[in-house]
Order: sequence, then structure tokens, then C-alpha cells
Amino acid sequence: MKKAIFFDLDDTLLNDRKSIQTAFDLTCKELEQKYGIDHQLIEDSVRAVAREQYKSYSFYPVTVKIGINPFEGLWGNFGDVTHHQFREMGASILDYQLQSWKKGLESVNIQGAEEWARDRFREARRSSPFLYEETPDVLNQLQAQGYRLLLLTNGAPSLQLEKLTMTPELVPYFEHIVISGNIGFGKPDPIIFKHALRLMDLSPQDVIMVGDNLSTDILGATLTGMDSVWIDHGDGKEVEGAKPTYVIKHLRELPEIVLPLEKA
Repeated sequence: MKKAIFFDLDDTLLNDRKSIQTAFDLTCKELEQKYGIDHQLIEDSVRAVAREQYKSYSFYPVTVKIGINPFEGLWGNFGDVTHHQFREMGASILDYQLQSWKKGLESVNIQGAEEWARDRFREARRSSPFLYEETPDVLNQLQAQGYRLLLLTNGAPSLQLEKLTMTPELVPYFEHIVISGNIGFGKPDPIIFKHALRLMDLSPQDVIMVGDNLSTDILGATLTGMDSVWIDHGDGKEVEGAKPTYVIKHLRELPEIVLPLEKA
């Protein structure tokens, strides 16, 4: 019988992909209107440049270890005091954002719009938080059945807490909110899973992990000896060693799996 459910945050409870896409749509379509360059060409160029630009900064290793993707880097402030590379990231992040837009726009022959685009994207992402429609109902069902809930998310504390501030209705559901940047290790490292288990005073057999990312959520659960539910968004990825116990397409399918486990 399972006692608790650990949840990933981004693209599990929050539709972070939609938030980022909305910010790109708003920013790039306004650039298209002004410069006559197709918005998709602009977006593709900036995305490609941002991925490469990200790797050039001294803070890049910690983003890999903790789990902060380049597009979170395009709108976050960072500067968390918990790690020197977070502090370096805070000092350099506006330059990363500016250079990503500058080089991306220049590659499609747009000059001098990078500062506007950087600021517009940051504002647009902050004004576009999205919960999956079914998230509150699913969490209510699980809580009503007596499941203990914990949020286990990769990322910088400042950024993940900002996301939760934008969606404050999520916070009361969870006994603990564990953010990799506070621990120094991100999923899939078993260290962060074991830390979460200690907080709840539970064993791996007591818990099921729910997440969308095979490389982090599911592989980490597998390495820790926990059952898991993979929300497959159809990316077509395979990750060696990641062995989900259950696979679903949408969060709303989760109660069909875990509510019978409560009686098992």
C-alpha cells in the first residue's frame, strides 16, 4: 500500500512548455509585425542561439547538475546565495538573455531590437503561468484518499518559488517542497530522492513518483527503488535505465492508477 506521492512540477502539474511557447509567440509575433520577418524563423533562430550561448557561461555546469534549461534562463533572475555558481548566474543572466536575442535576431537580419525583445519575453513569460486544467481536481482526489503529497522539482530556488508564487493554489497540497538547488543535487541523483524520503519518514516502497521526464523523474525513481508513473507527452525519447511502473498520457489518468493502490 502506497502512503505518499512525489510530484514533479514543470510539465507535470504546471504546463511550462505552454508558458514558454506563449512568451515566444507574443514576442516574436510583435517582431514580425515590426520587421516583416516570419515569427517562426525568429523563434527558431533565438532558440538555437540560446542553447549554444548557455554553454559558454561559467554557470553552465550547475545548470546541468541542478536541471535549469536554457529557456528558463531566458526569463529568470537567479542569483540565489546557496551556490557560488548561482551567484555567478545572477550576475551574468541579463547578458546571456541579451546576447541570445541579439545573435538570434541578427541571424534573421533584425538589428537593434535585442533589449526590447529580452524584456518583452521576460514580461510575457511572467504573465503566462498555466496549470494543467486537471491539476487541482487530481490533487484534491488524492488528498481526499489520504495520500501524503510532496513536490520534488529541479531548478534554482528563486525561479521555482517564483513559479509557485504565480500559482499559489498549488502550495497548500504539499507537506514539503523540495527544490534541487537547495540540495545541491538534481534528479535523477538518488541523493535528492532519499532526502525527500527522509523528510517524509518513508521508505521507497511507500512512495510512487509522478513526472514527465524519463531522464530525471523516472530514472531517479528507478535508481532509488521507487515505483513511478511517467506522463508521456509523446516526445519519442528513450532513456536507458528508466523503467516506469505505469505510463499515462495525461495527468487526469493518474487517479485510475493510484487510488486502487491505496487499497492494495
